[in-house]
Amino acid sequence: MDWNQIEGNWKQFKGKIREKWGQLTDDDINQMEGNREQFEGKIQEKYGIDKEEAKRNIDNWLKTMH
Repeated sequence: MDWNQIEGNWKQFKGKIREKWGQLTDDDINQMEGNREQFEGKIQEKYGIDKEEAKRNIDNWLKTMH
């Protein structure tokens, strides 16, 4: 799955995002509105990881989405 599909169906993926990244609040997820850069930034902030690791985590998660 690519990010465009996630962005286009953001409301449907909110629950899956909460399951994977439980430290993100509803407000965090709502503010992102499907923007991948903001999503990466929030994961960096909440989990204390660098940008490359955040990207890898998101890419790996995308591979599990069908």
